[in-house]
Amino acid sequence: MAGAAMAEMSARAMRETAATEPPLASDVVIAGCGVAGLYAAINLPRALRVTMICKEDLESCDSMLAQGGICVMRDYDDYDSWFDDTMRAGHGECRAESVDTMIWSSRDVIADLVRLGVEFDRTSDGGYDYTREGAHSRPRILHHADVTGKEITTKLLAQVRKLSNVGVHEYVCMDDLLVENGACVGIVAHGEHGKRSELRTRDVILATGGVGGLYERSTNFPCLTGDGCRVAAAHGVTLDHMDYVQIHPTSLYTDKPGRAFLISESCRGEGAVLLNAAGERFCDELQSRDVVSKAIYAQMESEGSRYVRLSFERVSEDVICGHFANIWQHCLEEGYDIRREPIPVVPAQHYLMGGIHVGAHSETTLPHLYAAGETSCNGVHGANRLASNSLLESLVFSRLAARDIVRERHAA
Repeated sequence: MAGAAMAEMSARAMRETAATEPPLASDVVIAGCGVAGLYAAINLPRALRVTMICKEDLESCDSMLAQGGICVMRDYDDYDSWFDDTMRAGHGECRAESVDTMIWSSRDVIADLVRLGVEFDRTSDGGYDYTREGAHSRPRILHHADVTGKEITTKLLAQVRKLSNVGVHEYVCMDDLLVENGACVGIVAHGEHGKRSELRTRDVILATGGVGGLYERSTNFPCLTGDGCRVAAAHGVTLDHMDYVQIHPTSLYTDKPGRAFLISESCRGEGAVLLNAAGERFCDELQSRDVVSKAIYAQMESEGSRYVRLSFERVSEDVICGHFANIWQHCLEEGYDIRREPIPVVPAQHYLMGGIHVGAHSETTLPHLYAAGETSCNGVHGANRLASNSLLESLVFSRLAARDIVRERHAA
């Protein structure tokens, strides 16, 4: 009884802390509390005062939704194939130096995540249980069942909560940037009650996520409406490839409004196949996402249907109930048992490959303004993102933003 009471008091205290107004002055302001924002905060010096804000509650960030996993270079022989896979999926439009940075940083970042408490699934001999997704030439994806994003985000948030120099504030929405003498000096934001405040700082990191809330059907949370790109563009900050929007081939079909539930690409990596109305396969399920999505749209048009079907017949029940437990349970709630029957799937908006143009250190074209995660465009994804590159890319380049802030301060 006492333990339960203490837990409730602790939870209440966390809610009250999160609901308070953010301070009007700090050293760094981070807009967004997904993996990019959280990892940036962890990598900033403890001597800096850091203010983090998120538009809604901490659960409503797309990092929580990532199912498939996070890529890692398994060994040195994996570099060339991963680089080629990324460039091929991105139709040759990836920035080679950014892809190189991401790949070479992957093992260090994964080791750091493990140090911070993140748990990845392992095989019976204790090694990592790598899986494969579309357009990957070999398995190189680490996962925590099918809730990898939630595992990473939750563990990073727990670490941020321990930092006395970081304040996290929910239900605070960024409205604008503060720009003086050609440099970013803070943001304008409002809280739950509409009060607008100027949050002044030396450096700002935008990690506000994508644009899914602007689409009728998206796997993103509705609150993700491109805020970082909007306010940056209003001040002449360079944006890149805002038309590069990825459609994910498989979301669970439903007539209900709201966010589309993603059926991870790793399901197809483990053997699930796409079927038409006659129960026949009609494409290679492990091609890149844009190719598979086009094949599904063409099949739907040819048969006049609103969806195609995804069959798990070739996936073992152990994998379904283990690796894909969250997907299995959600489908059960919708009336489908993926162990026994195909499920209806349809493409949905999923990811923005374009965004705020950033350089090698996640710096934008406006001094003291950085961007990381989906709201940024560092060129890793090109015209089409390779599956499971996004979590890693967000972590690698948010850490680079934090390191550049430190470097610039020392140079000043």
